[in-house]
Amino acid sequence: MLRGDRVGLRARYEEDVPVLRRELFNDVVHFSRAHGSPWRPLGSDAGDPLLTEGEPSPQLVKFSVVELTGGALAGMATLWGIDEHNRSAHIGVGLLPSARGRGYGTDVVAVLCHYAFVVRGLRRLQIETLADNTAMRRSAERNGFVREGLTRSSAWALGAFHDQVLFGLLADDWAARGPAAPGAPGSSNAANSSNAVGSPDAHGTETRAAGA
Repeated sequence: MLRGDRVGLRARYEEDVPVLRRELFNDVVHFSRAHGSPWRPLGSDAGDPLLTEGEPSPQLVKFSVVELTGGALAGMATLWGIDEHNRSAHIGVGLLPSARGRGYGTDVVAVLCHYAFVVRGLRRLQIETLADNTAMRRSAERNGFVREGLTRSSAWALGAFHDQVLFGLLADDWAARGPAAPGAPGSSNAANSSNAVGSPDAHGTETRAAGA
């Protein structure tokens, strides 16, 4: 498990699937704002590639987010669009309604940064999110991400076009912040990784980071 200050990132377990389906993927508003594809209902088939691990993929790693105290499922996180040649990737975060507004999103992003830069040796991370997603923007900024641009009317969600904000973070800038930087995992998290399993997504990965 990858451990942050308050949450851990582990492999996706079968028992996670019904909760994620019910509280994230069958939530039309959340899905429409977090994904770059139209919402569709998901049935009870646990093999749906949007939710399960499937076969390993070099471009995608799926995690379930759990609370370190008690181990309750708190959401999901992804490192997607992994480009081994250019050593870059994108971050996606989706928290259950009960886990929002508790600072978990900032911790999840911090742990994903550790995994990407230290474990995977990547050079650059990127986050795209709707311009009005204050929680995700705050989580990105607290972890040192720099706002690099805005794409106007680039995301269709819930009957309207929305602007998207692009954030980027380089490994050197992340390392210069040090382990005690706000939002970064504590030193107890270093090299604390296991069960990070990649998976394909036949319907496409998240293209926007969800609420944090």
